[in-house]
Amino acid sequence: MNIVCLDMEGVLTPEIWIAFSEESGIPELKRTTRDEPDYDKLMRWRIGILKEHGLGLKEIQDVISRVDPLPGAREFLDALRDRVQVLVLSDTFQEFAKPLIKKLGMPTLFCNSLEVAPDGEILRHKMRIAQSKLSTVKALQSIGFETIAVGDSFNDLGMIKASKAGFLFRTTDAIRRDYPEYPALEGFDELFDAIVKELD
Repeated sequence: MNIVCLDMEGVLTPEIWIAFSEESGIPELKRTTRDEPDYDKLMRWRIGILKEHGLGLKEIQDVISRVDPLPGAREFLDALRDRVQVLVLSDTFQEFAKPLIKKLGMPTLFCNSLEVAPDGEILRHKMRIAQSKLSTVKALQSIGFETIAVGDSFNDLGMIKASKAGFLFRTTDAIRRDYPEYPALEGFDELFDAIVKELD
């Protein structure tokens, strides 16, 4: 039995932190897992920047409420879910993802959580499990699933490498160059066709 594991930000939705960076006018927050492979380090740095500027969860949620999935993402996801089980695996947080997942038709999402103070200050991030994407793929394989993985960033490479088929989607030139063994696709139609080919 197959299950498709999709990254969320960069594949199905815009990058939340880039959207927030643009609205808040804090260019440093444009840094993502495309730039920094160490997610723990990246999040500690982001939380420090928020604290410096007196920004908390409410301000980020306000921006997220106005963010829509990437054009064509909902249709791609609906068509894919007609063919195969789909799991969205993301390093985002429950507190961020809910409005976006609702706009995507409520696919199953495995992500992380935040510890938030009563005044809304984000105190720290809590990872669901170490190397959450890779660990989840391995757990699925241990109970009889064959996985197909899609992602765009450094933190997706573990699940892509561990799966029977893996695809890079709208990734960076650097990742594309360093991992030429994985097809690097740009459009939802070609991604859908490539996944379906692996199912047959």
